[in-house]
Amino acid sequence: MSRSEPRVAVVTDWPLAADAVVAGGGRVVPVEDAEALVWVDWSAPDRLAALLEKYPHIRWVHLPGAGIESFLGAGLQSDGRLMTCSKGAHSSLVAEHALALALAGLHSIGTSARASSWAPTRVSALVDQAVTIVGGGGIATALVGFLAPLRARVTVVGRHPQPVGGGLGTLTTAALHEALPEARLVVLALALTPETRHIIGAAELDAMHERAWLVNVSRGGHVDTDSLVDALERKVIAGAALDVTDPEPLPDGHRLWSLPNCIITPHDAGSSGAVMALLADRVRDNVARFGAGEPLLGLVDLEAGY
Repeated sequence: MSRSEPRVAVVTDWPLAADAVVAGGGRVVPVEDAEALVWVDWSAPDRLAALLEKYPHIRWVHLPGAGIESFLGAGLQSDGRLMTCSKGAHSSLVAEHALALALAGLHSIGTSARASSWAPTRVSALVDQAVTIVGGGGIATALVGFLAPLRARVTVVGRHPQPVGGGLGTLTTAALHEALPEARLVVLALALTPETRHIIGAAELDAMHERAWLVNVSRGGHVDTDSLVDALERKVIAGAALDVTDPEPLPDGHRLWSLPNCIITPHDAGSSGAVMALLADRVRDNVARFGAGEPLLGLVDLEAGY
């Protein structure tokens, strides 16, 4: 198969993006001369819709990160162009972070780290316990593999009922409440869409085991924050470990910061230097695929919202 040198415009002040285009066999050009666009600007999604309307010759657009909800909110629509994002590029890293948060919660690491005197804390095992992962994508698949040595009994809840990794079973989101009562760990690892916003609210928290920990490594909007604060204060569940929050950034003085049964990492799983290197790898690989006429990685379905 013949290979072309894709002409790619890069909208970002992130130097790794341009380097990745060149590493993939592409050439960085002004947007008016481009056939493809790498957009690594989270701050102004509305500008992208306007730019694409102005330059209809752009055939492929790569969006930053894994989630695309901010671009959908800015009016980005299906228009025949190929669109990709970085979903799946850093699934293993995010799954590692989810496991770290889970173990920190179950083993009371957060409480011990905040302590100023010697006092016993409650430690719960993850070995042989029921685990529910909400989301059936790359993070879920990686996390199922990480949990295998712990013999966790995993149920995956996703949009579609197909099996995921070594999960014991896959339920659709309509059956979420069936997967909550026995789980000692509930992990959120799914795309944020209108259907999944506040997928965890007061009713879901009430349905969870009193010794369960909720881990969120996807989007803060999946959880009704007021309901979570109430559940943590009343000890409806054992705790929550959050890499994402709603609102985000979480304001100084917010109740979640001071709750002893809440652990917060400020979007570390999706914004570290290691993640950015993986996102650059995705750009490089897709530029190479685009030049060779091969299928692109991380294709976006604007209608589905991810």
